[in-house]
Amino acid sequence: MMSNTSDLIKLAQKLVREGPCKIEHTSRRVRGLFNGKYAFDTIQAHHVWEFDLRYPQYYVPLSSFTSDAELSRATAIDGTDGGAHLGKLTVGNRNSNRVVMFNTGQLKDLVKVDFRAIDQWFEEDTPIYCHPKDPYKRIDILPSSRTIKVAVDGVTLAESRSALFLLETMLRTRHYLPPTSVKWEYLTPSDTETLCPYKGRANYWNVNVGGKVFKDLVWYYRYPTSESAPIAGYLCFYNEMVDVWVDGVKEKR
Repeated sequence: MMSNTSDLIKLAQKLVREGPCKIEHTSRRVRGLFNGKYAFDTIQAHHVWEFDLRYPQYYVPLSSFTSDAELSRATAIDGTDGGAHLGKLTVGNRNSNRVVMFNTGQLKDLVKVDFRAIDQWFEEDTPIYCHPKDPYKRIDILPSSRTIKVAVDGVTLAESRSALFLLETMLRTRHYLPPTSVKWEYLTPSDTETLCPYKGRANYWNVNVGGKVFKDLVWYYRYPTSESAPIAGYLCFYNEMVDVWVDGVKEKR
């Protein structure tokens, strides 16, 4: 499968010229499933923060690609003086050119395979989504008896004294409410799905109030990741788009 690689070229040029923001070896076993086979399998992967410190990507050693995978070097990337090449990953009858192979600096002999080019990534035996988890980020889920009230346009949508407070590093607190605390007559299903490396696959509800439709205002995780298991089936309203009171004190949006 061929695709545009201009973004990878710009990334490689930046990394060869300036180096990554941060790079660390990880002891986690990292595997990538592509076309029904593991294309790579390693305990020598690196977390690489490419542009900033929001979250890293995985870079995999050349030596970690399996016998089921063919990794070939394509054209040298302009402006890197031979320090980076585009590559092609082939497994069976499928291939991807969303690959960069490095030959210099901190990234020497490491390969970036675009996260979306792989069918499924694994840390140890656990699938991961969107991007690798930041090893310096954590999630705490705390039961709370504080009253949470949610409204939009003056209409109360939910109220609970048994919410779960989800605290995620660098993000605002989210309030997950039991389904029995929600006024379901205002909710209609949405087709939207999103993925989170820390929580899993989210599904959404729209909110209908006064003839207005507020799309994807509510989300929930039917089968969250193990670290976020307590929020399974609980509903979370998008704080920035609704009015939320915590023990009678209104939050800023």
